[in-house]
Amino acid sequence: MLTLTYYGHSCLLLDDGTHKVLTDPFLTGNPTAAITADKVAADTILLSHAHGDHFGDAQAIAERTGAEVVGVPEVLGLLRLPGAKLHGMNLGGTLALAFGSVRMVLARHSSGVAGGCACGYIIRMGGKTVYFAGDTAIFSDMRFLGERDAIDYALLPIGDNYTMGPEDAALAAKWLGAKHVIPIHYNTWPIIAQDPEEFKKLCEAASDAKVSIVKPGASLELA
Repeated sequence: MLTLTYYGHSCLLLDDGTHKVLTDPFLTGNPTAAITADKVAADTILLSHAHGDHFGDAQAIAERTGAEVVGVPEVLGLLRLPGAKLHGMNLGGTLALAFGSVRMVLARHSSGVAGGCACGYIIRMGGKTVYFAGDTAIFSDMRFLGERDAIDYALLPIGDNYTMGPEDAALAAKWLGAKHVIPIHYNTWPIIAQDPEEFKKLCEAASDAKVSIVKPGASLELA
């Protein structure tokens, strides 16, 4: 059984009972954070880009837990960690890990570091295929991602202003052919305030996806 725990913004933990995968650990300074950086567990940390609200506590958590950090080389270059704890990769690459695999995919967003690029991940874990979009605008190749993989759960930003908003995220869910959608990256600050219940209505009307709203600190079994 694969369990998702949402810590707020774009930080979440995927746990298959043995392995723990943490995404974009922005906890310190995050007004919605449901856990502190000194408490969260991780074996693997996936970074989508180098903006502070995603790169966040990666250094401190990796030092404490010994987690391997995955990201594009330019982003990883900002971390002061032994090379053995870093795995640089780039768009289109697939990395086999103890829990399954991750494939790095395109995100339409700035990267926060010169020469780098923003990314998302297709995560295969616990018998599920999970798309963590990171920060992104909608882009037409989301159709390809849906054709390439049968996506069980798509974790999509809906905050608008810095990423796609609810309308584009609903269309993205349709293009992805995702069975389930979980909204992320909203309500952290007023500038990205959104009503997730309205997004749920919009998304379920526009696609075949079922939307699950997971509040910070709550968990969901990915059945």
